[in-house]
Amino acid sequence: MDRKLLEILCCPITKQPVRALSQRELEMLNGLVQDGQLRYLDDTPVEAPFEEALVTDNGTRIYRVDDGIPIMLEERSVSGSAIERSGQP
Repeated sequence: MDRKLLEILCCPITKQPVRALSQRELEMLNGLVQDGQLRYLDDTPVEAPFEEALVTDNGTRIYRVDDGIPIMLEERSVSGSAIERSGQP
């Protein structure tokens, strides 16, 4: 993800700045996808693994990034608590 773009992006819902998920966080998130335990906020299951993702600074929303393009739609976000549930300290 382009660093300059990342510096100007913010969550359209919470207005919080966003940061890229770490490799460890992505692995935890994708483990939930693989187990069929992750859902978007519109309650549809997440079926494809995340190659990249952004999380709000306050940790409430996660947005996928597909082919370098952030998908920052409320219904296509994932609750930030997914990382906490999967073992993130």
